[in-house]
Formats: sequence, structure tokens, C-alpha cells
Amino acid sequence: MGSHHGHSKEFLDLIKSIGEARSKAEEDRIVLREIETLKRLLNDADTPKRKIKEYIIRLLYVEMLGHDASFGYIHAVKMTHHDALLLKRTGYLAVTLFLSDDHDLIILIVNTIQKDLASDNYLVVCAALNAVCRLINEETIPAVLPRVVDLLNHSKDAVRKKAVMSLHRFYLKSPSSVSHLLSNFRKRLCDNDPGVMGASLCPLFNLVSDDVHSYKDLVVSFVNILKQVAEHRLPKTYDYHQMPAPFIQIKLLKILALLGSGDKQASGHMYTVLEDIIRRSDSMTNIGNAVLYQCICCVASIYPNPKLLEAAADVIAKFLKSDSHNLKYMGIDALGRLIKLSPHIAEQHQLAVIDCLEDPDDSLKRKTFELLYKMTKSSNVEVIVDRMIDYMISISDDHYKTYIASRCVELAEQFAPSNHWFIQTMNKVFEHAGDLVNIKVAHNLMRLIAEGFGEDDDAADSQLRSSAAESYLRIIGEPKLPSVFLQVICWVLGEYGTADGKYSASYISGKLCDIAEAYSNDENVKAYAISALLKIYAFEVAAGRKVDILSECQSLIEESLASHSTDLQQRAYELQALIGLDVQAVETIMPRDASCEDIEVDKNLSFLNGYVQQSLERGAKSYIPEDVRTGMGNMNNFRSQDHHETLQHGLRFEAYEVPKAPMQPKVTPVSFASSADIVPVPEVLSSRETHHISSVGSTSEAGSSELKLRLDGVQKKWGKPMYSSSTSSASVSYSTSQKPTNGATQVDGATTVNSKVRDSYDSRKTQVEITPEKQKLAASLFGGSTKPEKRSSTSHKVSKSSASAADGSQGSKAAVVPNDVAVEKTIHQPPPPDLLDLGEPTVTTAPPYVDPFKELEGLLDPSTKSATNHNVAAATNAPDIMSLYAETTASGGYSIPVSGGYDVNLLSELSNAAAKATSGETIVTSLPQSIMGRNAKDSLEKDALVRQMGVNPSSQNPNLFSDLLG
Repeated sequence: MGSHHGHSKEFLDLIKSIGEARSKAEEDRIVLREIETLKRLLNDADTPKRKIKEYIIRLLYVEMLGHDASFGYIHAVKMTHHDALLLKRTGYLAVTLFLSDDHDLIILIVNTIQKDLASDNYLVVCAALNAVCRLINEETIPAVLPRVVDLLNHSKDAVRKKAVMSLHRFYLKSPSSVSHLLSNFRKRLCDNDPGVMGASLCPLFNLVSDDVHSYKDLVVSFVNILKQVAEHRLPKTYDYHQMPAPFIQIKLLKILALLGSGDKQASGHMYTVLEDIIRRSDSMTNIGNAVLYQCICCVASIYPNPKLLEAAADVIAKFLKSDSHNLKYMGIDALGRLIKLSPHIAEQHQLAVIDCLEDPDDSLKRKTFELLYKMTKSSNVEVIVDRMIDYMISISDDHYKTYIASRCVELAEQFAPSNHWFIQTMNKVFEHAGDLVNIKVAHNLMRLIAEGFGEDDDAADSQLRSSAAESYLRIIGEPKLPSVFLQVICWVLGEYGTADGKYSASYISGKLCDIAEAYSNDENVKAYAISALLKIYAFEVAAGRKVDILSECQSLIEESLASHSTDLQQRAYELQALIGLDVQAVETIMPRDASCEDIEVDKNLSFLNGYVQQSLERGAKSYIPEDVRTGMGNMNNFRSQDHHETLQHGLRFEAYEVPKAPMQPKVTPVSFASSADIVPVPEVLSSRETHHISSVGSTSEAGSSELKLRLDGVQKKWGKPMYSSSTSSASVSYSTSQKPTNGATQVDGATTVNSKVRDSYDSRKTQVEITPEKQKLAASLFGGSTKPEKRSSTSHKVSKSSASAADGSQGSKAAVVPNDVAVEKTIHQPPPPDLLDLGEPTVTTAPPYVDPFKELEGLLDPSTKSATNHNVAAATNAPDIMSLYAETTASGGYSIPVSGGYDVNLLSELSNAAAKATSGETIVTSLPQSIMGRNAKDSLEKDALVRQMGVNPSSQNPNLFSDLLG
């Protein structure tokens, strides 16, 4: 078998095998085999272009049969780039069927579409416009919109038509992107080609639906176009079954129905053309009937005209008399539209409508019930509702059964000729629709029985209630009743079962117990039954009759008392309590026939006023509202304020407050260099950092005297390993105290004292109590094996105050600060309590101005001379301050060099220094060489001394902060 119409034998065999497949499984096997073949052929680089075209068409078959052909999508996209018209159109056809507007490959087609829209071949342009309608999404609309707008004026009517369709598609996807181009639809309405005009009707219909008033001026234009179409002014090519352009007529009729709704003036322009269409239309063809139906819908929508309504009624009569179910359905629907304008039209077709109810076509029957619902009034409600209930019983579709039941209830409530009929109708609806009926319907039924006829006719109301009770006693015997209906039955029997005296309390209570036993799994039914028993026994007690509780009722009560449901328990306990009360109390609690009376609730509990007043006179305290007791004030004000802020602000974007550090002591604000500041001193300080510490100390002021936690010597947990070097330390009390004694200043020092250096240091110290233990600890922390190292002249500078003090003490190793200088530098404040104070009493005075670095010079080398010029001394023989930390351990900690000899010698030197300082002498203390050494014994003694001072190191590197706080 050779090729046929240019297709290969394989392609024809594929179509033949698919058509002859006897099962879905066989078809799937054929398609899967074809997929494997196409994958192999498409991946072959030597495949000719004409073969690729056939393979893409075979891919279309694969995709249409429900299989995945995504492996060939890219080949279809590539085919759109081809120059050959046949291949290009095939590629566009394939991508419009394969891809959606949100596919990832769309971006590869946009550039090709832009190029093809500017092509000289209008067939290529039409193919690109077809792709635009299907593939261009909201993001890519701006890329092609200018080209599409230009094509509205193309010389070819097919291009103009497709350009209008593309703009319409853009409007549906993104109205804002073409909002400035909507006038083009109006212009195309006057196009010379009927196809372009017909294409513009679709976007105009959407525009009129969105905004009717903006297009009222087009009514005359639409009427003229419709008239020309109806008069066969269009070419014969637009006829369909000898009907002139029926689809254009239908679209115009829909637009005129929107424009003429409620507008008498606009509707007046339409009457003539509508009458002409009804007269001209051929009712022998389906398309002619479609135009007639749309014409009736337009007549029903615009301002009514009697002549048009009469013509429409005649058409409806023809529809209803037809043997075609489709025409009958169309006639019922059209009649439902006209019935609001002319109710008498439905009366003349009542027999035809009833015949439709007997039709076996279920769709026609449902459409007829919708018409009956619209036709219902007081005179025909009984017939219509009875028919609807019969139909509801016959169907098994729960959804439509619920719909019919709601319609029946609505009609019965609105047009019921009598309450008795209403109750009977509701019984039928409940009995057959079951729990599909809304619970509100049950409440409305109970309210109607309780209220009666709403007049002062007590006899009629009593008759209504008696008939309801009798009907429910008959219905109880049914095998299965819905829960909602049983609740209504229990309530009615409890309220009115014994009202007329026809039935005894024992008989009614027995029936209620039977209901509760038969539906024991339904707690709602049992609750209603117990409440009904309570009412019956209460009415018996109020009437003075003896209450005989049946054994089955007693069992029901006992079972409810032990139930897991608190609702059943409460009802059972209330029943037991009520039976034991006297007649007067029962009449007050449970009056007869008072279900519809308003219950007055005393929210202020005024009946307790006498009791409250009596208690107050006896000395009881007045009640204090809860908001006052808790100090919350009026919570309503807070709620209203929060609500107002919520409405005013919506979401709040303020940043969270900075979290406060735990266990932070309260301190008063101090200057930058006050004693509360912590000055970090790293293990290796540069000369500039050393100068910074010295200058800070020389320019600082005395800190606050409040309680502070001093952290000198505490290792920092984060950042570079370093230790805080605050001027006021709990563990290191390096300062000295001076006290005027007999006109002299007593100085307690741990090292050689230099007055000008002491001024620089103690100006930033607070007054602390100094004990011998603290002096030992200070010496231990600052002592060590160091080697003097020469520094540059810029490595150690002092502030103005230090320099001035140095000028006054030239030629001496260490000098005592004059009293007047010490007094000026000292702020007399009560000493702050020391957290590490061991409790030994000491005498404290304001410390003089002392430079700690000069003291260290004395510790290192007692033979070192103080230079007259401080800069010269620093340059020639300045000790290396950081060499004091040379004993830092490998773990980042440091050792405390303390030896037994050092303790004895240092204490003796301290006592001698104190005695000499009292007399104003210059004190020079030399340290023994044993301090400079390092051995294991020294380390053990250092640790022992630290523990003796009250600090227990938790590791090799003691952290005083964590050790102190446990």
C-alpha cells in the first residue's frame, strides 16, 4: 500500500489500528508502541522536514488519546520557526493544542509570533494570530499588543477579524492592558465585512454586561444591524438552513436584552424589529426555533409590550404542543420567563404544563416543577404541592429531593389555605424527606402549632393542636421516622398531648417512652422525650392529680441519670425534682400553654436587693467589682481602644524592645570613664591601647555609690580572650586608702607609691574598704615574673593631670601626693558595699591621685629612677606592662604568683609603708626575688589563697563572675 494524500503507510496503519482496537488496553498498547517509535525518529538528526511534519501530526493523535507527548513539544516549537508556510502552520496548530498559556516553552514562541505578525503573507499573520489567542498570557501581552492593534486596519478581512478576536482575548485575560483600546470595538462594528462586525459583537457583549449605561448610545446601531440581517441584506454565505446569519441575530438579541432592561425609551426602538423577527422566523428548523426562543427571552427582559407578549405566547403554545422534548423544555423555560410579566399566560397553558409533569423525561419534569413554583398562588398551592411531594417520593436523588422539599415548605408557608393543611403537608414532607429537611422548618412548625391562628379564637387553636397531636400519635407507629420529625412529635405531645383530656397522661407518657426506647441511640430524641415527660407530669401535679410513673418511664429516667450525656442527666434530675414539689411551685415553674410567652429575665438580680441590704446592715462588706479588685479598670475601654487601634493601624511593624540582660544591677548614669564602666584589657596590649587605658583613668570621675557588681578580672565569654579591667574590683582591691591622722595623710599601698601616678589611677576609683586579705589578693593578681622592656616614646603617654603631677615629684622614686591635691581629686561619698568584702573592719578615706603603671615600675625594679621628664623616662627605662601577664596559661587563663615568703615580706613592707606614709616620708619598697620565679608549689599556694578569699575557681582558668554566683 503506497502513500495516500502525502501520508506514509505507517501513519495510515496507525489510524487504522486505533480505529479497529477492541479495548482500551489494546489501544494503549498501540499508542505506547507509537510513542517509542516517535521518540526514536524525532531524535534522529537526519530526519527530513517533511517527515517531521507527519511525526508532529502523529504526536497529536498520541496527545488526544490521553497519553503524554511532552517529549515532542520542542519539535513543534521549532517547526513554528520554519519558513515553509505548510510547516509553519502545522507547527502553530500543534503548539496551540499542546501548550497552555503558562507553559515554560511559551517564551520561545513570542519572538517568532512578533516576526510573523509583521509578515507580508496574510496566511502567516493569521496563523500567528491564532497562536496569540491561545498562547499569549498576561505577562506577554505588551510584547505583541502594538502589532495586533496595527492589524485592525489590515487590508484582509480575515486578518482584521482575527485581530478583533485577539483583542477580545486580551480583554478577558487582562482588562487593564487594553482599557485604552476599547473604542476599536465600536469602530469595527461599522466594518464593511460582516465577519469582522460579527466578531466585534462578542467583546461588545462582555463590555455591555459590565457597564450597560456606557453603551446606551449604540441601541439604534444594534437595531439597524439586526434589521438588515433579518431582511437578508448579508451575503448568502452567512445563511444557515435558509436563516440569515442566525448566530449574529442571537448575539444581537442578547445585547439588546441587556440594553433594554428597565429602559422604556431604549425598548421602544426594539419593538418593531423584534416583531418582524418573530414573524419571519421559520419554526420548522432547530436554528429557527433557537432564534425564536432568544427573541422571547429578549421580549421578557425589556420593557413589556402587550403586542409582543401576545406574539411570544403564541410561540410558546407551539413549543408546548410539539412532540419534541427539546421544544417542550424550551417552551416551559420561556413560559417561566414571561409569567412574571403576564400571569394569565400560564393559566391558559396549565393543562399543557400538567402534561409535562407526566412526561418520562426527567429533565423536562424538573423544568416543569420550576415553572410550577413560579406559578403557585393560594388557589393552586394544594395541587402543585401535592404533585411536588409525589415527585419527591418517587426520586432517589438526595440533592434534588432536598431542593423539592425546600420548595414545598416555602410554598406551604407562603400560600397555605389553612393551618390544618399546613401541618398535614409538613408531616408528609418530614416523613418522606427525612433529615434532609432543614431544622428551621421544624422550629417554624412548632411555633405555628403553639401560636395557632394568631386570633382570639381559642376553640380553633385547641382544635388545631388536638388534630396535630392525633396525627402524630398515628404517625408514631411508622417503622422509621427522621430525627427532626421525632423532635417535633415529642414537643407537641408534651405540650398538648393531654390538653383536651382525650388521652390520659399514662397513655402519652407510654408513647414517649416507646419513642425514646425505639431511638435510644439518638440523644436529641431522648432529650425531647424526657422534657415532654416533665411537662406531662408537671401538668398533672398542677391539676392536683396523682402522678403514676410507669415502669418503663422510671427505667428511662434512671438510665438518663447515669448517662454520659450531661444534657440527659440534667433533664432527668429536673424531672425528679419537679415531681417532689408542691402544686403552687409547679404551676409557677411550668405553666400550661406558655411556650410562646416572653420570659422576663432580671439581669440586675433586683430580687436580691433586700438580702444584700440586710447583710450590709449586719456589717458585711460591699461588693467590689472584679476589675476594680484586680486594678484592671474597665476592660470595655481597653477592648474598644484595642479595636480602634486595630481598625486604624492594622498590622503593627514596630520593632521589639531590646531584651534586658538578666541579673543586671541598677546603676545611675555615669560618665564614660566612671567607676561603673568596664575597660577590657586584652592579654597583649599595644602601646596605643595602654595609653588609652591610662588616659581614661586620668580623666575619669568618681562613680555612683549605689550597689554594683564589680567584675574586674572576669574573663570575657565571647570575642577575643581578654579580661575586664574595671577601676573598682571586688576581687582585686588595688587601691590605697588615705586618712588624715594628726595632720598627715596615711597611705596604705601594696607597692612603691608614686604620687603623680596614684593621682591618675585613683581619680576613677570609688571608695572601698581595704582589708589585708584584699591587699594580698591585689598583690597576687598584679605580681609576677616580668622583664623590663624599653618602649618607644609614644608607647606610654599620660594625660594632663598625670603630667602635672609628675612635674611636682621630680628626683624621687615615689612621692606622697600633697594633701591639697588629694583632697581636690577626691569626691567624698559613702563607700559602696563590696560584694566580696569578707567583713573585716577597715578605715577608708578618699584615695589620692595614683598612677598604677608607676606602681608597677616600683614592683618590677626598685632601683629604677623616676625621670624628671615623664616622656624621657618612658622612653629609656619603662617596664613592659604586658609582661605581667607572661604567666598566662596555655588554656587562656592566668596563674596567681603567691609564695609564703612574699606574703610575710610584703605584709611587713606594707605595714612599714603605712607607718612612714603617716609621717609624710617617701616610701620605697623592694620586692624579694622569689616573686619573680615560677613553680608548681607557687601555683598551689596561689589557688589556696584565692579559695581562702572566698572565691572557688571552677576550672583551671577561674571565672570570678560564675564562681561568685554559684
